[in-house]
Amino acid sequence: MSKFPAEPQSNTAIFLNSVSVRYVLPNEKMGTLKEYMIRAIQGKVRYNSFMALNDISLDIKRGEIFGVLGRNGAGKSTLLKVISRVLIPTQGRVWISGVVSPLLELGAGFHPELTGLENIYLNATLLGRKHKEIEQKIPEILDFAEIGDFIKAPLRTYSSGMLARLGFSVATAWIPDILILDEILSVGDAAFAQKCSDRMRLFRESGSTVLLVSHAIDTVRSLCQRALLLEHGNMVEIGPIDEVSERYQHMIFG
Repeated sequence: MSKFPAEPQSNTAIFLNSVSVRYVLPNEKMGTLKEYMIRAIQGKVRYNSFMALNDISLDIKRGEIFGVLGRNGAGKSTLLKVISRVLIPTQGRVWISGVVSPLLELGAGFHPELTGLENIYLNATLLGRKHKEIEQKIPEILDFAEIGDFIKAPLRTYSSGMLARLGFSVATAWIPDILILDEILSVGDAAFAQKCSDRMRLFRESGSTVLLVSHAIDTVRSLCQRALLLEHGNMVEIGPIDEVSERYQHMIFG
């Protein structure tokens, strides 16, 4: 592993230096908030803590599609939330160059009772886009999402694949500075996954940075040159995608 830089470089998009996240949770379930408050006042609540991330250092460059691999509970989603500024780390430094467009979970930023079209306006507004900008992008978003007449139906009637297509289409309608994708490509058919991969390659050529979490190792290998492997919040390996994915496969299959 090469020596980690003390400061972000001129071509750095995402820089984490010794970042850790500690979660503190009560060691027994409470039925209600009232029960928790009573027991807390009485001093009867006991807590356990665990490190969701432990001393993570990353230097991701502009124009890079960077993969994050790891089993469930490895800390991947926590890492993405830290980079997206959704979560403040317990310790360490986070430095981001540019605007982050996160797609962390299906339906994030969507309202189930609104139609697909109404949700496009809602979600794009949350991403900082103005009404006129959104209006101009509607045909392109609809064409890419392949929702058809469901665009006029409430989102609660959508399948998980339709939600993923619409969410990805809105998040990537504008070329982002930094795009964060958490398992989005694992939902939907192979044809749409290929469209997403092609769009990410276009972003890379345009200088965008993409942070990709996926259990589909072949997808990560086809898109990324480098990756990080996490296990129990710790960095197991960071480096060329072939080496990291081979280590991950060995971890899974032995």
